[in-house]
Amino acid sequence: MGAGRRRPAHGSDGRSDGGRLGNVTPRPALPADLPAAARLWHRAWHQAHDPLVPAGIAMMRSPEDFATRLAGFGAALRVVGPEGAPVGLCVIRADELHQLFVAADARGSGVAAALLADGESRLARNGIRQAWLDVVVGNQRALRFYAKHGWRQTRRQGFDVETPTGIFPVEIQYMEKTLAG
Repeated sequence: MGAGRRRPAHGSDGRSDGGRLGNVTPRPALPADLPAAARLWHRAWHQAHDPLVPAGIAMMRSPEDFATRLAGFGAALRVVGPEGAPVGLCVIRADELHQLFVAADARGSGVAAALLADGESRLARNGIRQAWLDVVVGNQRALRFYAKHGWRQTRRQGFDVETPTGIFPVEIQYMEKTLAG
């Protein structure tokens, strides 16, 4: 058909990512996933938080900081995406949905919802009935996403973050959800 031929807007599986993401089922992170997952987390954290937190905190959040923290999560870390190239990650800790980040080009693809459902399911399997998470005040995208999935805002709390360059105040919005058990 030549140059005028149109490409389908969706991949063969109906998703708008053209099938690039592969399976959106969360899986345990493998060692090969960690470098790319750390880069993803670093980029996504800065995209979401740089406009909302003091520069002194953002400066501390280096690629190395994220790689070190990620390596310590062990089995609590799950990802979505091809081995060595995850497009989303989720970490649970005790009764907390601790981290959930998705690459910008995978937003709207179902990755975040799949990771959230997986995190909630893991918490419930661990006997947690009341789970919580926190969102930096002003992160409206995250607040809307979690509310859409049944999380409710509970309280706000300010706290001071100590850094090598000073102490910086941050305000957090806490959210909770009663999990099916």
